[in-house]
Amino acid sequence: MKPMFTIRKGPVSFQIEKHTVRVLVLLFLMTLGALALGPSLGNKLIHPFEVIQTVVGTGAGGNEFIVMNSRLPRTLVSLLVGAALGVSGVLLQGVVRNPLAAPDIIGVTGGASVAAVAFLTYAPESVGIGWLPAAAVVGALFISILIYSLAWKRGVTPIRLVLIGIGVAAVMSALTTFMIVVSSSVTASEAYLWLTGSVYGASWEDVYIMLPVVLLLTPAACLFSKSLNVQQFGDDTASGLGVRMQRTRFIVLGISVVAAGAAVAVVGAVGFVGLIAPHIARALVGKTFGGLIASSAFIGGLLLFGADLTARTIFYPVDVPAGVFTAAVGAPFFLYLLYRNRNQF
Repeated sequence: MKPMFTIRKGPVSFQIEKHTVRVLVLLFLMTLGALALGPSLGNKLIHPFEVIQTVVGTGAGGNEFIVMNSRLPRTLVSLLVGAALGVSGVLLQGVVRNPLAAPDIIGVTGGASVAAVAFLTYAPESVGIGWLPAAAVVGALFISILIYSLAWKRGVTPIRLVLIGIGVAAVMSALTTFMIVVSSSVTASEAYLWLTGSVYGASWEDVYIMLPVVLLLTPAACLFSKSLNVQQFGDDTASGLGVRMQRTRFIVLGISVVAAGAAVAVVGAVGFVGLIAPHIARALVGKTFGGLIASSAFIGGLLLFGADLTARTIFYPVDVPAGVFTAAVGAPFFLYLLYRNRNQF
């Protein structure tokens, strides 16, 4: 039997493997390293110690604008958005019991994209661009409710949910393309940039949006880790063990959609992070959701941070959207998953 840490407080108990704890500590330290490395690298190199001094208010005044107004919020946003996408992806894969599930594959991101492009195309000039994130979140929620409703037939089964989600995602992609084609060149350029996904221009306001999302939804998701573990044995077994399947599935999907919607609202339609992060996490900590959710959050953040850091440093002065790099890695990984699981479909 694997060595475990057991935490009991009143009616709440939680077990986690010691190996998982070590992995989580390592991922946490890597995230702290990213927080120091991100503001240090760029056209002007700044020593990490100088970054820390600038953050605490004792550094050179010439670095304050670069660190505090540009690089630090951009680093934080990439870590937080990646974490939200990682949590969203692992919850979706757990609910639908399908390793190919991700918010951008089953239609959640598509709903946000349609709403965002419609906002850019048809919203009157009197409506400020600041309402774009709200439009994206509303689109993600609306499409998720639609998918859930279409999949309902005396309850929702994982296979119906994923198949209907893929179909809705295709429709959303067609609608998005149609709106871009009929829009002006300026609007089309803005829409394409948003659809690619970019952390460029991230601000402290974006940090303030994503921070409570990650800090609240990740622990909330962990509360359902036992239910998700049991659900992997099938609906009948889970129901026999006392899991209220439809209620649990609806709440977990809601957490996943809100996390993905907030992430997409802030940086655009960054793809494949929610697909890749849970698979790397499983390779590191196994299939138990207690550690899997937290590790997927850390790994998702580090993936998007790495993509954004590459985008803004290697090709300087061109700031390539981070979504280009996540797609370059994610698309071949998706094909690999299709090949590896070809006998299961």
